[in-house]
Amino acid sequence: MAAGNENVPASEINPEGAQALGEDRASAFQAPPPERSASFYDSLKDAGLTGLLAAVLGFFFIGLHTEIAPGGLDIMTRWRAWIISIIIVFGVRLLLNVFFFKAKRPVKRKARAEAGKIAEIMPTVGKVLTWALFAFAVVLPFFFTTFMPQRERQFIDMAVLIMTYIMLGWGLNIVVGLAGLLDLGYVAFYAVGAYSFALLAHYFHFVGFWIALPLAGILAATWGIILGFPVLRLRGDYLAIVTLAFGEIVRVVIVNWYSFTNGPDGISGIPKPTVFGYQIGPGHDTINAVLGIPYQPIQRFIFLYYIIFVMALITNFITIRLRRLPIGRAWEALREDEIACRSLGINTRNTKLTAFAIGAMFGGFAGSFFATRQGFISPESFTFLESAIILSIVVLGGLGSQLGVVLAAIVMIGGTEMLRNLDFLKSIFGDNFDPVQYRMLIFGLAMVIIMVWKPRGLIATRTPSAVYKEKKRIGADLVAQGEGHG
Repeated sequence: MAAGNENVPASEINPEGAQALGEDRASAFQAPPPERSASFYDSLKDAGLTGLLAAVLGFFFIGLHTEIAPGGLDIMTRWRAWIISIIIVFGVRLLLNVFFFKAKRPVKRKARAEAGKIAEIMPTVGKVLTWALFAFAVVLPFFFTTFMPQRERQFIDMAVLIMTYIMLGWGLNIVVGLAGLLDLGYVAFYAVGAYSFALLAHYFHFVGFWIALPLAGILAATWGIILGFPVLRLRGDYLAIVTLAFGEIVRVVIVNWYSFTNGPDGISGIPKPTVFGYQIGPGHDTINAVLGIPYQPIQRFIFLYYIIFVMALITNFITIRLRRLPIGRAWEALREDEIACRSLGINTRNTKLTAFAIGAMFGGFAGSFFATRQGFISPESFTFLESAIILSIVVLGGLGSQLGVVLAAIVMIGGTEMLRNLDFLKSIFGDNFDPVQYRMLIFGLAMVIIMVWKPRGLIATRTPSAVYKEKKRIGADLVAQGEGHG
């Protein structure tokens, strides 16, 4: 009998035992009880620790201030600004704990619930925002000259600076955003373009901006290929170290090759761009005299703005077109997985070299424009900080996103420049408070906030470069069968 009951289910032998076994299994897989929500005391305690940390760090950055005195350095104190900064940090941390981090029903859950609806309208919003920014950029000089005639030069010059960084960001986006190659020495190509035009104009006086512009791009692309060959087998941190070293090598060579680059003294007298061979300015041999237009100093800035605006548009157009071509798809494949890219028969060597060369070429174009805009360049304009700012624009905007680069450049470059106009902060922090001195502190804080809020950048979604079928919303079962994109 015992042998005959070996294959009989346990429920038929002992129903009560089977029921108990089922209850034990159910209790084993039962979800653990929800954790108790943090109390207000916990939120207050965490905010207090954060305020204490801000007090320790801010004591040296805000509480103490050094000034050059006849006998040496004079240490000044700013206790009011220090205390107010602690209160601000404490209050912001407490609000974050109460409504987000330690709340029983965080506000973030409601935001996630609405994320699906927002994702549906994001493509439309992106197109509308793109065309709105383009339309405003076209009429921007006339907007400032009409509504802000007293400060038109300042705002147009700031717009030129922002547009320059947008072009640099789009150039670096090819290397970092599309090809996935971390480049910390992009300022080297910026310097090559600037010094190419400056040296050509210095030694060959007949060379103007329009002649030197393509030459600067070609020379920068050549140096991009030279950098690409030693780093063909490098990825990640090692690639970042080598590119950082390359940027510093270029700067050190410029500083020490005094007989050729004029060293730390820089190069001055760089010619301005012309219109059909004529300069913009007063006199008989200018474009104003030929066209019969009265000369105004603001015309130079407007002309420079439209030059960099057209250059940036060309950069954007070429980047978008390249992304849709086989080379652009090879860049994206390299970014996702280099081993899989090799297994598909893609030549990773040529793919990396083209990314470095094309990205460097646009950096050289921007450097040539920087030289003609400033009229004077020196090695101090091409430090590692410039590479960090350009890379931050690409990362914060969203890797591979053209619109994200524009938004990040406007926020970072325009935001730091607008700190000069925040005079009302002196009534809060004291008359000796200068917001410009804290631009890097505010810049770093903004980066931390954006990285916590949007880890993948301001615009983390991109339209696929290749769509094999009509884009439509389908179920997960069809996605699993390879019928489309969800």
